[in-house]
Amino acid sequence: MFSFILKRLALVIPTFLGITVLVFGLIRLLPGDPVEAMSGERGMTQERYTRLIHEFGLDRPIYVQYGEYVWKAVHGDLGQSTITHESVFQEFTSRFPATLELSIVAMLLALCIGIPAGILAAMKRNTVADYAVMGASLTGYSMPIFWWGLLLILTFSVGLGWTPVSGRIAIEYDIPSVTGLMLIDSLLSSDAGAFKSALSHLILPAIVLGTIPLAVIARMTRSSMLEVLREDYVRTARAKGLSERQVMTRHVLRNSLIPIITLFGLDFGATIAGTALITEFIFSYQGVGLYAAESIAKLELPPIMGVTLYGAFFVVAINALVDIAYAYLDPRVRLGSAAA
Repeated sequence: MFSFILKRLALVIPTFLGITVLVFGLIRLLPGDPVEAMSGERGMTQERYTRLIHEFGLDRPIYVQYGEYVWKAVHGDLGQSTITHESVFQEFTSRFPATLELSIVAMLLALCIGIPAGILAAMKRNTVADYAVMGASLTGYSMPIFWWGLLLILTFSVGLGWTPVSGRIAIEYDIPSVTGLMLIDSLLSSDAGAFKSALSHLILPAIVLGTIPLAVIARMTRSSMLEVLREDYVRTARAKGLSERQVMTRHVLRNSLIPIITLFGLDFGATIAGTALITEFIFSYQGVGLYAAESIAKLELPPIMGVTLYGAFFVVAINALVDIAYAYLDPRVRLGSAAA
């Protein structure tokens, strides 16, 4: 098991280096000049333009720029914003808790609804309940996020007035930032009104962000359970006289959760890395996604590269953890790897 973990962790380094090459190269291919974008409509003199090119190191060979960027990134230096002149790392870390909180709530929502829905569909296969769950999951998976978000805003925020339109908490609450997670910080402040406000601001974005993972998890749960139901040990358990409930909980569900855990890890990494961007933009949710959208609009290379790099890092790290967890839950995976 230990050797399996070392092999998986060893693959993280070349994978991450390959990602840095792709990110650095693709960012350089973006249309427009980031230095000219700094001047806005006022423009700038040729002297200032040349000075800024040298200041940001854009006049150096591309391989030198790449080497310096990777070295600084490893040490937590992602450069400075060309607009605010603030550290990209500090701006990223100040916004990351919002994205993390939104992603956790969205994925918990997907798990709490998706797994029971998939179990119901598997147990009621080829019935109305099965068709209803699969139809709803297909609809949720096919629904564009931007349209779904706007529809919820028009219905529950504008029409019914039940939820706020944007933000993380009402402006009348000044909650001390302890963890950066608004729900937890509002609880720590012992202000029931602040917690209610933070929760109401989080409901719609979490629903929008969790809809697609929910649909995928429901379909995966159903498919995995139906596959396990065909196994010999399930028939043996039934032959021993175990009740259907015992068979489903002890044998079928337990073994069906292995691919679901893998899927959850992949979806969680993708949610943090990029899926949340559209949701945060729609709801003006002050997270990394909105920060990335604003940086792209202003053509700020350091923030764009920093967000992309750290997003890729989280995806790679979570995938590695999922591989390790998968091998722990299913010994056949690490045994097959050792044999290879």
